[in-house]
Amino acid sequence: MRILYLEDEPKDAELVQASLEAEGIDCELTRVDTESDFFRSLKQGGFELILADYTLPSFDGISALRIVREICPEVPFIFVSGTLVEEVGIEALKQGATDYVSKTRLSRIVPSVHRALREAEERTQRKRAEEALQRSEAYLTEAQKLSHTGSFGWSVSSGQIYWSEETFRIFEFEPTSQPRLEQILERTHPADRPRVQLVIDSAIHEQKDFDFEHRLLMTDGSVKHIHVVGHPSTECGELKFVGAVTDVTERKRTEADLRNALDEIQKLQQQLYKENIVLREEIDKASMFEEIVGESPALRVALAQVAKVAPTDSTVLITGETGTGKELIARAIHKRSQRASRAFVNVNCAAIPTSLIASELFGHEKGAFTGAMQRRLGRFELAEGGTIFLDEVGELPLETQITLLRVLQEREFERIGGTQTIRLDVRVIAATNRDLQAAIASGAFRRDLFYRLNVFPIMMPSLRERKEDIPLLVEYFIDWYARKARKKILTIEKRTLDLLQSYSWPGNIRELQNVIERSIVLCETDTFFVEQGWLSPISSSYPDQNSLLYPSARYSAEEERKMIEAVLGQTRGRISGPDGAAVRLGMPASTLESKIRALKINKHQFKTV
Repeated sequence: MRILYLEDEPKDAELVQASLEAEGIDCELTRVDTESDFFRSLKQGGFELILADYTLPSFDGISALRIVREICPEVPFIFVSGTLVEEVGIEALKQGATDYVSKTRLSRIVPSVHRALREAEERTQRKRAEEALQRSEAYLTEAQKLSHTGSFGWSVSSGQIYWSEETFRIFEFEPTSQPRLEQILERTHPADRPRVQLVIDSAIHEQKDFDFEHRLLMTDGSVKHIHVVGHPSTECGELKFVGAVTDVTERKRTEADLRNALDEIQKLQQQLYKENIVLREEIDKASMFEEIVGESPALRVALAQVAKVAPTDSTVLITGETGTGKELIARAIHKRSQRASRAFVNVNCAAIPTSLIASELFGHEKGAFTGAMQRRLGRFELAEGGTIFLDEVGELPLETQITLLRVLQEREFERIGGTQTIRLDVRVIAATNRDLQAAIASGAFRRDLFYRLNVFPIMMPSLRERKEDIPLLVEYFIDWYARKARKKILTIEKRTLDLLQSYSWPGNIRELQNVIERSIVLCETDTFFVEQGWLSPISSSYPDQNSLLYPSARYSAEEERKMIEAVLGQTRGRISGPDGAAVRLGMPASTLESKIRALKINKHQFKTV
């Protein structure tokens, strides 16, 4: 045991050490006789006992005691002095000394040291226990705060209620207040009050556990949900309950949000199921686009490319004039791919208003913009696992091109107004009748997007490049429309066949289809014929492919309006058909209809011109 002894007489220090060792107390005694040495030794620490003479030439024991109380108050302090009378010793004890021993009665030093060490150990143990209790209470308080759970105790006979700090917080009562059962019932939601009173009465009468949930109506009008559990105990014939109160408001809100989300998911699943049915019906419907008709070398080249690229997941860009069957080729690729059993989603980029194209493609969250009353899945999500066909991709606005580029690069996107990143497993096939290189040069189309789309290009030949296929196409369309009209066509006039083969077909297969449908409607015999006047008078002087394209992105809205109105004036308001404005402008009739609506053109005014 290490002892610090403030003593100016070395022999007295040796005598004290000898007395202690004689009683079996092994000690290492450090003697100091000045204030500076005493202070320095205390700072070094490690002493288990401090002995001090009451009077020294340059220092005194009382001053030493005060220093000890500041630096190491837990270390026992015993005065050992020859001049210490009883009154002074008692005063020293009041100052904080552990004991005092007279040098004339050193026989008391050993029991005094034993008692001092024992008391010091007891103080240390008590302090540790108090600190452990404080830590435990702090941990419990923090745990209750984190779990929103408070504890309570309730004496039924006296009505006294004990609450933990967290229970006061849950009920929003002042921590200094004394809660009563009447106050608790008053804070309970009026609709739940009778049930709570019934549970309490039953628990008291039957002395049983209770476990229930109810609401609190707070002073600001807000509502809290709490879960209360209690257990009865009897002490000296007095019934008491101890238990816990948990604030489950957030859990209730989460449950309500989850129920709403599940309801919305169910609605979306039903909507998606219906949309998938429509999409699958569109894929499987018996239509003239189910088969590719023709045997010309130009068509065979395109079909050979289809056969090579279909089994892969490569992005395909189909180019060609309007009416050449680009969608038909896209469907053929999908049907011959590993995704054939999944959806084929067709998007006409030119037919969707610019302000809605992003929402149409990528969907939106509820409240993302004015009119977004509920979450809507975009076409990319509807095509998950299958194929999306972006027809007339050259008409996409630049801001949408940026998002599409990210989808192609990262295979992920976010809905408009959303923060959740959605991963994609969709094959992309794009088509356009525009000259994308020219659009890139004019700044209307992104070069990096073009390279992402142009992984596997397929060029569809125009009908005038595959005239040898015209007889086969004529037979196919006659058979199709005759069956629809419930007519029987047995022969085709040679003059008609020659006329059809000599015509340049600026509207390509779509124009041929329209001419044959008109002929079937007007035909009253079993012989198929076509009047030369039914063919477009501009066909003989029709420009080459590039001039057929309608680069609307190069014109302002006003210029576009004037151009469309001029052509509508020439066609007397007719949109489709070989003599319609769509053929003259080189775009599908559906696209022209969309542009007429967007530009607020009254097409009916031209029918009287």
